[in-house]
Parts: sequence; structure tokens; C-alpha cells
Amino acid sequence: MRLNEIPSYIVDLAKRLGATDVAVKLTEAQRIMIRFSNNEVTVSKSFLENSVDVFVMIENHRAATAISTLSTRNIRKTVENLIKTAKSTPPADVYAPLPQGPFTYNPELMKAPKIPLDPDNLAFYVESSVKSALEKGAKRAAGTLNAYRSKITLATSGEVYASQEKAGIEISVRAFVSDLATGHAVSVASKLEDFHPEEAGRMAGEIAKAASNPKPGEPGKYMALLGPMVFADIVNQVGSLSSAFLVDAGQSFLVDKIGSEVASKKFTLIDDPTLVGSPGARAFDDEGVPTKRNVIIENGVLKTYLHNSITAKKFGVETTGNAGIIVPYPWNLTVESGSKSPEDLLAEIDDGIYVTNDWYLRYQNYRTGDFSTIPRDGMFRVKNGEIVESIRELRISDNMLRILRNIVDLSRLRAWVRWWEVEIPTLAPYALISELNFTKSAM
Repeated sequence: MRLNEIPSYIVDLAKRLGATDVAVKLTEAQRIMIRFSNNEVTVSKSFLENSVDVFVMIENHRAATAISTLSTRNIRKTVENLIKTAKSTPPADVYAPLPQGPFTYNPELMKAPKIPLDPDNLAFYVESSVKSALEKGAKRAAGTLNAYRSKITLATSGEVYASQEKAGIEISVRAFVSDLATGHAVSVASKLEDFHPEEAGRMAGEIAKAASNPKPGEPGKYMALLGPMVFADIVNQVGSLSSAFLVDAGQSFLVDKIGSEVASKKFTLIDDPTLVGSPGARAFDDEGVPTKRNVIIENGVLKTYLHNSITAKKFGVETTGNAGIIVPYPWNLTVESGSKSPEDLLAEIDDGIYVTNDWYLRYQNYRTGDFSTIPRDGMFRVKNGEIVESIRELRISDNMLRILRNIVDLSRLRAWVRWWEVEIPTLAPYALISELNFTKSAM
């Protein structure tokens, strides 16, 4: 059986075995990963990955699984077991049949730009990024470059059969002047003309150089400038926790907030997978519904949660085209830009802190939004609109809703961010936040 025949085969098989609804997503991916450290390429690997996600319903009994061994025998055995599992699961309180197709999709979203997967060419991008970091004063640079092409084929019992190509190239570069003086930047693109490894290297090198000789910072509440890497992490949380599944489970600080002011009027957040050529562009969701531009927060007011057909029925609304196999989630987050440059925002700080990166964002309470995260790489004390020294050993310990409401302004400059701390592609500006709470950290 050919790969592209597998989704329809599973749909037919599951229906014969008793499923009322079936969705099958085949992902074929070719990926090149290059790792580098101490200014040199250390590992170059190629990956060919094929996998199938299967979701079945027997009315309001549900089950899902993933299949990586795609032999006919294994597929049949897995689907038989999946049907048995679905029959034995407790019934859900809502049954919503999978949306009935066929649908019409934007043809521009179905094709992907050409991304080269030749390791020698890709190594050139690594070398240019490292060179830029060193020219800005870094002693060494390390990181990862990933380039991929993939194809998603979806078949459902709702008469959907569709395929979409995807491609992308991303570099994450960390520059070092010393173990305590580091800088980090990324370049994330789905088209070569949008890929700027030299710029990522330059930014990482500049931050690392400026971060030399850091001193322990003083805990307290400060006016803070958050770079796109940090603000994208916060925006990812807002986008992810706007999932109606998490709202319904009570695991979101956005519960019961539709129509309420949850952020500053400066803040508008959109999930827009219809942006052709952007990193998270998608033509259809995992139920086959055409994706669309969803305004999650507009001028500070929460406008919608993100839905699949099941959560939509439960909330009495239409699906937003954000279905994952089980949980709806955002595809491609964008924050509307402000009107000032990052330098203008920095100049507005009389006594504050500039944070360039963070990691390990963890919640104390999902429902209230209390969390903490550790600033990583360059962090700077700012006085009278200028950086006066490099600091360390502080943790951001605050509340998501309070941060959103304390947004003072946003930059017109935005950057696409995705790395292991920021899972969803996010177009984020610099953000000026008032009274951001910093506590002591040992890191």
C-alpha cells in the first residue's frame, strides 16, 4: 500500500469495525539538523519520518493513537485495538460528528516554498551566523539549524481528503563571551528570502558582549523592556491557554473572560494560519475544516476561545478551525505592532530592567495565571533611558493577566520566534511592561 493510500484505508477500516467518526492524519517529513559548538559544525543528521495520527469516535466514546510502523498488518492490528479502547472508554458529555466535507481550501496555502536540504549549503548558513557573532565580540557560538520539508495528508469520515506541503528553515544561535555573558537569537522562516542567519548571529554576539561582567540584580518591581524572545514566550501561553479544551478543564487564566478586558488596549493577539509563507501557515485543521484568521484578544478585550467541533458544540459556537486530534490549539500567533522603535521604548525607562531571553516558564496556578520564569542570557539594568550595567540572578515572578494589563507600549519592529521554549510560531514585538515583579534567583 502506498503512503497516500493509508489515510483512506484506515478511515474505511475503522468504519467497518464500528466507528461513527474517523480522522486520520499522515505526516511525511524530511529534515536536516545541524548542530554546532565552539564555532564549528559538530553533527549533521538527516531524518525521514512518516507517522499517522488516528482519532475515532463511536458516538460519544473516543480514542486516539499514533502509528509509526506503517505495515498493513500493524495498521490493522492498531486500529482494531483502538476501536476496542474507544468502546471501553467512559462516554463524553458531548457528541459532535466530524464536520461534513468536502471543503474548499486556499490553494496558496497548499504549496510550500522550496527549501534546500543539502547539508553543505546549510552548513554555509551556520558559518555565516557564527562569523557574525564573533565579529560582534563573542568568543564562541553554538546552536542548531533545522531545515525541513513535510506533507500532511488528511482523510476523515466527513468526506475530507486533502494534502498540504510545508517547509521551513530555522537557526537558534547562542553566543558566549564567558559562561555568564551570553546572548541568544533566532531566525525562523518558511522562505529563504526571510531567513537571516547573519542577523541572528549579530544579535546574539551583541547581547553577549554587552552582558560581560554581570552583577547580582536587586529584586523588586520595575518598568521592564521584554525582547521578542521573552514576549513571544508569554504570548504563547496566552494563545495556548485560549484553547476551549483547557478553558473547559479549568486549566486556564482565561476562564469566564469572554468580552472582558484582559489586557492593555495596546494589545491585540491574532491566530492567523492564513498568512501565506509564514512559519505556521495551515490550510485546514485536523478535522478538515478550512483555517481562518481568529482575533483572540482585540485592543485588550478577549474575543474568542479556540475551538474544534466538539468544544464548539459544548460552548454553543462555531468551530474556529483550530482542531488538533484532541485539543484545539493556535497555529500561527501574531501580535499587532506598536508605533515606536525598541530604542524609543528603552528611552522611556527611568529606572528599570531589559530582559532579552527567558526559559523554564512554570505555573504556580494555571487558573489564576501565577507563574515564574528565569531570565536567560543578557539582562540589563536601565537608568534614564540607557543601559548602565549587566545583571543576573533574578527571576520574573508575576501573573499573566497582570502583565497583559500592564503593557505600556509595543514596538513596530517584530520578529518570528520559535525554539524549544516557544513551541508555536509567534510574531512578537518588544514590549514595555510596568511594575514587572522580579525575585531573587540562584541562576
